[in-house]
This record gives sequence, C-alpha cells and structure tokens, in this order.
Amino acid sequence: MRAYLFLMLLAAGTTYLATPLARRFAERSRAMTPVRDRDVHSVPTPRLGGLAMLAGVAVAFVVASRMPFLRDLFTSDNGPWAVLGAAAIVSLLGVADDVWGLDALTKLAGQVLAAGLLAWQGVQLVSLPVGGVTVGSSTFFLVLTVLAVVVAVNAVNFVDGLDGLAAGVTGIGGAAFFVYTYLLTRDASPDDYSNLASLTVAVLVGVCLGFLPHNAHPARIFMGDSGSMLIGLLLASSAIAVTGQVDPAVVSRADLVPAFLPVLLPVAVLMLPLTDLLLAVVRRMLAGQSPFSADRLHLHHRLLDLGHTHRRAVWILYLWTAVVAFGAVSLAFVPLAVALPVWGSALAVTALLTTGPGRLSAARRSGALHVPRR
Repeated sequence: MRAYLFLMLLAAGTTYLATPLARRFAERSRAMTPVRDRDVHSVPTPRLGGLAMLAGVAVAFVVASRMPFLRDLFTSDNGPWAVLGAAAIVSLLGVADDVWGLDALTKLAGQVLAAGLLAWQGVQLVSLPVGGVTVGSSTFFLVLTVLAVVVAVNAVNFVDGLDGLAAGVTGIGGAAFFVYTYLLTRDASPDDYSNLASLTVAVLVGVCLGFLPHNAHPARIFMGDSGSMLIGLLLASSAIAVTGQVDPAVVSRADLVPAFLPVLLPVAVLMLPLTDLLLAVVRRMLAGQSPFSADRLHLHHRLLDLGHTHRRAVWILYLWTAVVAFGAVSLAFVPLAVALPVWGSALAVTALLTTGPGRLSAARRSGALHVPRR
C-alpha cells in the first residue's frame, strides 16, 4: 500500500508543479478555449493541462520501474510500458487537437492506435464470466478491448464541461477502483500483490489530485483533450488489466457478483460520463445531427438550469460518482443484506440534493413559497 500511495503522491506533485509550465506553453501556442454560447467560463482559458498530467504519469511509471515491489511488473512483460506508450499517444494527439484542431476521424484513428498498442502488448480483455464459463474468441476480445478504450476516452471528454469536473469525477471513481483492485489482489495473492491495475489507477488518482488545484472554479487552465483522453485511457487500462485477476471457470453462481465486478465496476466508475455520452449521442441522432456536434444539454448544463451554482453542480456530480462507485465496490466485500440498503439510502439522498433547487425554483415561480425580500 505504501508504494502505491508514494507513487500517487509523486504523480500528484509532478502534475501540480508542471501545470504552470503547461499553462505558459498553451498561452504561447495560443491553445486557448474561447468563450462560446454553451460554455460556462467567462474568459478565454489555456487548455493544455494534459501535458502536465502526462508528465506526472511518466515520472511515476519510471520511478515505479525502479522500485523492488513493482520491478517485476516491468521486467516480466511489456504491459506497464504499453500503458505509458498508449497514454503518450492519446495525450499528444490531444495536444495537436488543442493547438491546431483535428477532425473527429483523425482523433478516432489515434485512439484506436493507442488501444491497439495496449492489446498487442497483452493489456486486453481475456474473458467474460457468464454462467461460470469463458465466452468469446481472441478476435472478439481484441475488438472489445479497442472498443472499451475508445468509449472510455470519449466518455471522459464529454463530461469535461465544468471547472474541476472531469478530474474530480475520475479521481473519485479511480479511488474506488483502486480499493477494489488492491483488496482483490491482496486476497488472491498475499505473497505478492503488486499488479498493473492498482499501479495504473493509483497514478491516475495522483495526476487528478495534482491538477485539481489549478482547475477548480475559477479554473486557471483546462485539461483539454490532451488530459481528458489521457485519464480516460488510464481508467480503461486499469479496468482491462484487472479482468485477468478473476478466473471465470471457477466462479460459482454464489460468487457471480464478485466475478462480474471487474466488468461492471468500470461502468459504475464511468457512470456519469457514460450516461452523458449515451444521452448526447441519442439526442443528436434523433435531431438529425452528428453525434460529435456540440450543444448545451449535457448533464452539468441541466444542473445549472435546475438552479445549482457552478461549484454546487460540480460537488453534486462528485457525490453521484462516489455513491455509485464505492457502492459498487462494497458489493464485493460487504454482505448484500448490508450493502444494498445503505447504497439505496445514499442514492435517495443524492437524488434529493440534485432535484432540490429545481423544486424550490418551481415553488417560487408558482407563488407557493414566499421568500421575504431584504
């Protein structure tokens, strides 16, 4: 645990110190986010924060390769270096998009290239537990791996619409996923619980923590595509790596929930961005628009329309992520009779906090609630 926490802090510190340098580079290269009708920021803002986050990832992985606890991960296979290489590909692709602007097809090709590198070096889905048997061919899982990475990368990009939102949501979800991967590996292999999934997600949480002080409202820099695609890929990589830690051939029906968690938990962690992505694609296609066209109907925009302030909208989305992600993790380690009622109560409270301002505004408009003026 201490090794992972050290790497998390190292990634956070490196990202924090590198972000001002990334901001200056963005200003000189004119990689600035203008103020558009759908945006909530009021002044043009630099958007190359992903470069600082990539620096945090690179430093943490290089140091990890020299640590006795994790050294075997880097010498036994190329998985960790493949993750770092794929992270560099999507982040530099994002830099090109932030500076010059790339079309959607070019970005998709780069994302597929990064996902293909992961799969080629062994970081790929290997099984799905269905009734205690392994389903799917090698080609099927190769395609599924690429699809999972591309979806995660774009889902995080969709949710990056408020100051501190993408970094905070990913950091919270990543923390829940780290707890799961660490406890799972410790139980499965008490003598050596070093693993790629825990390493990757610990570094992911670190870079999010290091970037947040610069990105919290009012943001002095945005992560841009260089950052959102990076953290999406890291989260997908850790989820893909952990699937190899559960053998579906020995899973009984009683253990079906823990067996499915490597597949379901990343979905829970990415619940917010995936929901936003799905709703946006359906909404735009029904309107006869491209799925990649922009609008002001994302979940965070709807919270603002409900009457939430910028900061409160972000904190409510943080809360949703924490409740869903840590609730899903609890299913693996807490009896269902305890976990489900607590999880349900937390979801109900979060829903009330989400809709409260909207009901208050409606009551004021209808005259049902009188608020005296000062």
